[in-house]
Order: sequence, then C-alpha cells, then structure tokens
Amino acid sequence: MAAASSELLTGWCLFGLSLLAILAFCWVYVRKYQSRRESEVVSTITAIFALAIALITSALLPVDIFLVSYMKNQNGTFKEWADANVKRQIEDTVLYGYYTLYSIVLFSVFLWIPFVYFYYEEKDEDDTSSCSQFQAALKYTLGFLMVCTVLLLIGAFVPLDVPQKRNSTEWEKVKFLFEELGSSHGLAALSFSISSLTLIGMVAAVTYTAYGMSALPLNLIKGTRSPTYERLENTEDIEEVEQRILRIKSKQCKDGRPLPTRDRRNLQQLEERLRILRRRERHLEFIEKSCWTKFRGAMRPLQIIWGVFFILVALLFTISLFLSNLDKALHSAGINSGFIILGTNLTNPLNMLLPVLQTHNMTLVDGQPGNVTTYVPKVCDADAPKDQCTITRTYLFLHKFWFFSAAYYFGNWAFIAVFLIGLIVSCCKGKKSVIEGEVDEDDSDISDDEPCVYYG
Repeated sequence: MAAASSELLTGWCLFGLSLLAILAFCWVYVRKYQSRRESEVVSTITAIFALAIALITSALLPVDIFLVSYMKNQNGTFKEWADANVKRQIEDTVLYGYYTLYSIVLFSVFLWIPFVYFYYEEKDEDDTSSCSQFQAALKYTLGFLMVCTVLLLIGAFVPLDVPQKRNSTEWEKVKFLFEELGSSHGLAALSFSISSLTLIGMVAAVTYTAYGMSALPLNLIKGTRSPTYERLENTEDIEEVEQRILRIKSKQCKDGRPLPTRDRRNLQQLEERLRILRRRERHLEFIEKSCWTKFRGAMRPLQIIWGVFFILVALLFTISLFLSNLDKALHSAGINSGFIILGTNLTNPLNMLLPVLQTHNMTLVDGQPGNVTTYVPKVCDADAPKDQCTITRTYLFLHKFWFFSAAYYFGNWAFIAVFLIGLIVSCCKGKKSVIEGEVDEDDSDISDDEPCVYYG
C-alpha cells in the first residue's frame, strides 16, 4: 500500500503542478488580450476561471492515462501493489475528479458565463439599473438552464439496458429508470451532456485546428513580406486615394452645387480608406525601425526549421488519423457500435513511433542495471483476458453512447478533409503582411494607439 500511495502521490503532484502552470497561463493570456477600456473585474475573473477549468479538465486526461499505465510492468503484468482494491481506489479517485470538473464545466457553460455575459450586455443600455440588469440576465440565462436540463434528462432517462419483463407496468418502467440513474450516480446524464458539448468543440477543431495545422507551418516557412516594400506600396496607395478625393471635391467647386449622393458616398469611403492607410503607415514605419524586426531576420533560418518540423508532425498526425479511420471503416463492428474495432489491423506511424520513444530501463533488486527482458506486447482489446486491461475513466464519459463515438468518427474524416484543403490554400497564398491582423477596417479606436502597444 505504501508503494501504491507513492504512485498516486506522484500522479497527483504532477497534476498539481499543472494546475499552477494553467492558472498562471490563463491570467497572463486573458490580461493580455482583454480590452483595456471595457474590462470589468467580474468578467475578467469569469474569463480566467472558465479558461482554467477547461484546461484543467484536459490536464486530467494525461493523469488518467499515467495512472492506468503505471499500474503495469513493462511485460504487461500488474505491479505487486496494484491489487483489486488499489485499482478500484485509483479508478474512483480519477472518476470523482471527472465528476467534479465536468460538473463545474456544465455550471460555467449553462449558468455562470451566460449570466455574466447578459448582465454586462444590459449595462450598455441607457438608464439601466442594476436590478433590471439582473432580471434581464436571469431571464436569458434560464434558457441555457433549460437546455442543460434537457440534456441531463435525455442522458439519464435513455437507459442502456431495458427491463426483461414484457408485461411490466408503466410504473415499473419508471422505477427501473430511476434505479438505473441511481446505480450509475448520474454518470449517463453527465456523460450525455459533456459529450454534447464535445461535439461543439469538434466543430471548432475541424474548422480552426485542422486549418491551423497546415497554415501555421507553411507561414513559418514562407515568412512575412518586407516592411520596407510594404511601406512603399502603402505610400503609393495613399497618394492614389488622395488624388481620387481631390477629383471628387473638385466637382463641388465648379458650380457650387452639393455633390450627388453617389459622389458623397464614394468620398466617405475614400476618406475612411485614407484613414486606414495612414494608420498602416504608422505601424509599418515603427516595425521597419524596430529591433524586433532585425532580430526576426536573424532568426529566419530557425523559423524555417520550426516550420518544417511542425509540418512533419502535422502530416504524421493526419496520416495516422487517416489509417486509424480506414481501419475502423474496414474492420469495425459498424455504426451501431460507434465503429468500435476489435484489435488493430492497419498499423499507423504514430502507434509505431510512440513505443520507440518510450524509455525502457529495467534494474535488478540491488538497483544495478540489468538485462532487458524480451516480451511480446499484446493490445488491450475486446479479445484480451478478463481483468487484464484497465479502461481510462475518460472513456466512460466520451464513449458511453455509441452515436457520439460515431460522430467522432465522421468528425475525424472532416478534420482530414479540412487539413488537406488548408494545405492546398496555404501553398497557393502568398506571404503574409508583416502587420496582418493589426490594422483592419472594423478596428475600434484603440487601433489608433501607438504601435508599441502591439510590438513593444
């Protein structure tokens, strides 16, 4: 038991260190990108907390995998301290951790964040009291609570098993449903709600992450345009717009009549365009003279190396995902099972690489390095002996309902497709502007601040 406690302590210490790092990152990230003019204490705390709880929940996954894998020796046998009671203790500890974190996620998504958002949205209205703000925010938040309640009820009252008695009464069926809910301690309800949220996250992953995996490495390899050349082009654009403005204004001077509606609209658009170009001029002038630009030029070879490395990692991941999905398409039990696969038939590069990267260091009782024992590894699948494979607790949440597993499967295909599209688009696009994203037409007045706000 002492060894078991030591292993648990190691895992949770790693998790604790991750918590501190995550909290520090969330505070810096939110404070860096929040508006300096429209920031509120409560909204800032909410943003930091929401981001932190999402990352902490993700950080529990590697701890879950670590504790499951650390209970076994390299030859596949369980360690001496990993008896049935210890395994149950570890599983329950991680499971309760997921219960707590996922419950906080639901509380944040369906209650706290909507309430804070709508409360401060109502504050923008003129002559709005705190009481009316609270009432309006509560009214809109109730809609989110109804959605959460529906998801919990669907997950709780859709049993995975059905009563065996055909002649059971309606009351017996309802009683069975409540017994099912009580026996699982709400696992099904929580699992359905969280899995529903993960589908939204999958859409974001397909639309942003997949494209970013191809766009970011290629942008690093191609680099950005020269600020000197961009500034020269921008100066020419300024001169052209100024000439067009003068030509339109000259029409008014000829006969003294007001400009037609079309000319006034064009003049307004040209003046707005001139304002943006002059703002670009200030940013480009600052970047051209900054030390950061010179430093980036010196680090250009390293940037290319990082770009090549990231694109190779992205290709490795995408090819592995493709082969895994292809394996499920050819050898799985079908869509009704969530494309569960019995064993691995098509080996993908990622599964081959991970065991190679794993460190093997076997020692004798006396602590001296010994000979590495050869063994034949076996995959933990449906054909594995009973009680020889320990399932991670996250699997119970995300794969309890087969239709979510099926959605993840098709989502993986969409991820691959968007990655390939992004790869083609990124190859065809030219170099990015050195100030891309810093000066836009819909920027607020804060964009007129000094460029050092962005590049300092």
